[in-house]
Amino acid sequence: MISRLRGQPVARVPEGLVLDVNGVGYLVAASAAALRKANGVAEVVVETYLHVREDALQLYGFADAAERELFTQLLTVNGVGPKVALAIVSGSPAAELRRAIALEDIARVQAIPGIGKKTAERIVLELKGKLGAEEVTPISAAGGTAAHLTAREALVELGYSLVEAEQALAGVDPDLAPEERVRLALRQAA
Repeated sequence: MISRLRGQPVARVPEGLVLDVNGVGYLVAASAAALRKANGVAEVVVETYLHVREDALQLYGFADAAERELFTQLLTVNGVGPKVALAIVSGSPAAELRRAIALEDIARVQAIPGIGKKTAERIVLELKGKLGAEEVTPISAAGGTAAHLTAREALVELGYSLVEAEQALAGVDPDLAPEERVRLALRQAA
């Protein structure tokens, strides 16, 4: 199995990223974080997962090992294939997704583009027991998560659905105060 590649990003294509590793170009379907990491640098290290099918070998790339681990856990969920798992991992930071799953926050998972309610419910149901307690930071210790929930509740009070509120907050800096997050989400939506 190919677990990591270090090379020069030579092209971005619709399928992902092409990495030149000692003269060999690897096509890697990369997460959003891995694509950002490879943007404008001479050399990049990408954690990878090799998905083997009868008719194809597909390489998936991630910014760090936590993303790759979450990806492999998502593949164990019934009905979630590598493309959907990559979309989920690309939708939010791995730590935030782990917290959402552990807290059974279906709306947070459903807010990821391409993930419906039934898939989000299945992901939460099947993975909440597989996540170790040490991997999930409680809300009281995670100011970002508490701020996120406060901002989401404020948007719901303003008439947004849970999914719409999550989508509006997805593009906002998670380190901001809840009030500022709501203000920026409303500005982007307008």
